[in-house]
Amino acid sequence: MNVSSKLERSLGLRYVIVVVIGNIIGSGVYKKVAPMAAELHSSAWVLVAWILGGIITLFGALSNAEVAGLLADTGGEYGYYKKIYNRFFAFIFGWSLFTVIQTASISSLAYVFSQSLVNILHVPPVLASLSHFTIGGVFYPFADFSVKLIAITLIVLVTWVNTKAIRKGAGISNIILLMVFLGIFVIIAFGLSSNTASVQQSVDFVTTDAIPVTASALMTAMLSAFWAYQGWAAIGYLGGEIKNPTVTIPRGIIIGVFIVIGIYLAVNVTYLSLLSIPALEQISASGNQIAAVEAVKAFWGSNGSLFISLLILLTTLGCTHATIMASSRPYYAMAKEGFFFRSAAALNKAHVPRNSLLFQGVWACVLVLSGTFDQLTDMIIFAVFIYYGATTLGVFILRRKMPDAPRPYKVWGYPVVPAIVILFCAALFINTIFTRPREAGIGLVLMLTGVPMYWWFRKRRNASGIENEP
Repeated sequence: MNVSSKLERSLGLRYVIVVVIGNIIGSGVYKKVAPMAAELHSSAWVLVAWILGGIITLFGALSNAEVAGLLADTGGEYGYYKKIYNRFFAFIFGWSLFTVIQTASISSLAYVFSQSLVNILHVPPVLASLSHFTIGGVFYPFADFSVKLIAITLIVLVTWVNTKAIRKGAGISNIILLMVFLGIFVIIAFGLSSNTASVQQSVDFVTTDAIPVTASALMTAMLSAFWAYQGWAAIGYLGGEIKNPTVTIPRGIIIGVFIVIGIYLAVNVTYLSLLSIPALEQISASGNQIAAVEAVKAFWGSNGSLFISLLILLTTLGCTHATIMASSRPYYAMAKEGFFFRSAAALNKAHVPRNSLLFQGVWACVLVLSGTFDQLTDMIIFAVFIYYGATTLGVFILRRKMPDAPRPYKVWGYPVVPAIVILFCAALFINTIFTRPREAGIGLVLMLTGVPMYWWFRKRRNASGIENEP
């Protein structure tokens, strides 16, 4: 039963920075250097991909910050797109969050958490006889079923925690993020100071196969980097629970993204100084090894694998928690307007959209059963960059539509910086269709299911007598 129809504004700048960083730092910081090495075959080019990914992410964050400062409200881009474009486009975005972007992010993070836990505890296989069962030759729901069961259990438990109170959830994020920072600092400090480290090895532009790196290969490798940077925009979904959001959200996004770029560059220099490109290529090919674990083994031996596995557990737990907390808010905003399942608009006694969290959790569990970690992450990045481009284009549109509106923050380098982001998003979209057609196709199909759903919700909304909004 509702106690209030409004969300409670209780989060300040510190919480915003924590949620931004907590939504970004997840599995990518430990896993993605290996597939990037397999794509580029050069340590220096891997670092270039991380740097370019960081620059594009920062440019996107700067552009988003102007829009967020002007239009901050619950629902993030969902609320922005109604004013920039129209309700239909806003709905398709919100539906894409539900079907692909945020729920698949939750699924993939929980999947890596579960993989690490299984490796530590040596959990026996479950339903191994059904591992080859397939749906359409595309989905293998019972493959690695023990891993998937633990991932589903994690999603259920963290969703339950987030139904209790927003401040309680943010406090947990604070503690987890502090421990993650300490763990990553230990890897960097001990890794770079060890006898096995070679910084010169980490800046070698010579490829192992003597084939020049192409722009397409670099962009494909950056899909991995962008997964590691993905998540910063989710803070906009909490706009209705943030104090002074037009100032706090832009500031929190910029500070958080800067911190993450610095951490990623430092830790990836460490990995590349400890592991050769051929070694990283083998890790990528194995499918069940994690680059960070092998890097720590290089200076701490087998004893280090337990440390890094526990750190991965903690990091993915923190990121799963932050993502679940933030991601359910757009569905709440949509439901209040009649464009999502009606019960998702309800708040519980803790002023939390419990039903929205439950819908999100159920679909995330289904996605856990649908694919592998890399399939999910490539599908997410393909989908999310469509909307990063749309938000950045909104900077130009709003400058024309609302020239005199107060802007607490204006994007640095306008119009060049937002133009670079838009052009890059278009190039990444096209490149992914050719290099990852399966992931791009599944992502597009899931997003486009929103077209009939929009008309269905609209028909129900009109029948219920909900007033139309501009």
